[in-house]
Amino acid sequence: MTRRYAIIGLGHRAQMYVDALLGDWSDTGRIVAFLDTNQTRMDYHNARLPAPVPTYGPEGLRDVLRDADAVIVTSVDATHADYVVAALDAGLDVVCEKPLTTDEEGCARIAAAAERSGGNLVVTFNYRYSPRNSAVRELIASGRIGDITAVHFEWALDTAHGADYFRRWHRDRDSSGGLLVHKSTHHFDLVNWWLASHPELVFAQTALRFYGAGGAGGGGDRPARAKGAPGLGTDPFLLDASADPRLKALYLDAEHEDGYVRDQDVFAPGVTIDDTMSVLIRYASRALLTYSLTAYSPFEGYRVAFTGTRGRVELEVGERAWTPVNAAIDPSAGLHAADSSWERLTVQEQWGKPEEVPIIRGEGGHGGGDRLLLDDVFRGPSGDPLARQAGYRDGIRSVLTGVAANRSAASGTPVTLTHEGTRLA
Repeated sequence: MTRRYAIIGLGHRAQMYVDALLGDWSDTGRIVAFLDTNQTRMDYHNARLPAPVPTYGPEGLRDVLRDADAVIVTSVDATHADYVVAALDAGLDVVCEKPLTTDEEGCARIAAAAERSGGNLVVTFNYRYSPRNSAVRELIASGRIGDITAVHFEWALDTAHGADYFRRWHRDRDSSGGLLVHKSTHHFDLVNWWLASHPELVFAQTALRFYGAGGAGGGGDRPARAKGAPGLGTDPFLLDASADPRLKALYLDAEHEDGYVRDQDVFAPGVTIDDTMSVLIRYASRALLTYSLTAYSPFEGYRVAFTGTRGRVELEVGERAWTPVNAAIDPSAGLHAADSSWERLTVQEQWGKPEEVPIIRGEGGHGGGDRLLLDDVFRGPSGDPLARQAGYRDGIRSVLTGVAANRSAASGTPVTLTHEGTRLA
């Protein structure tokens, strides 16, 4: 029996789920409704279906929940809690994109709804399914490097990917929670999962150093947006959304309805999030994490090292060795530089030589990880020894780590998490 899915939020993030239910996972379910604030975006996705489905604005949520067995939530982050709680209270299963929500109040509401509901909530942390990250989990769980005492984790977003957060709604902290919630929840969840532990104490420092009005990367008179700007086509920070048919259809052609501007200048006023972040975390296992995120690196990738009582594991990932100057002018230019990517995983036991560990990649996004995630979402987990499917507690722990870091940066003092990392003290 196939399931009836409603998709809430029809922007870019919905694409993966629409594609899945039209493709290799079509036997598991069908789309029965769309809900969004913008009719043009719903029409874009509806045109791809064999037959159009009913479309609703937020006021039609009750009708959506009545006609579905499960909902997929891919809307603006700050709206997740309302939709997740409503669906759980209707007894439906929920698939929610990360972050699960953006604040402490949303976490509490979702936790209460999940406890009283017969529905199941899955948070789609696709990084768990990437072969390289799964290999790290296996190494740590094997005990080869003993008990983990220290973790160093550096994530670098380049000026193609990182800049994009500063031209869209993510630039507004009230909508996204800032990058320590929207982006870093991926990374905090990975560490929680790798260590099989949870944060107890968080201390952070953050700053806006590159983007925003007067940022180090800007200067001079800047346009409010890329469309119609004199520098469009030559300025590497001005996104030409008309060059990408999907961006044009989802945003440029849709902005007359709600006024949402997808191609804001990254140095325009109104940025309320940070681009430079450093966080120290103590875990219940007594491991200490040193974490950093920057959003304006010349390359994109991450490095993570685990030091244990018997040795060390290091993973180095380069997703792009350099950012083409035309990455914003042509959105596809900076996103498919597979020839410049690399990954290397090593383990070194005490008094032993470093050993490189092979990473077995699959087909598709994230080294085949996206297919594994979609199998878990639409077919259900099947005895996964790595326990990659994430539930609501995992989502809450990752969000509250980012919330605690934001609070610590604002106050200058550490923030404590309680109840296995699911509440702030």
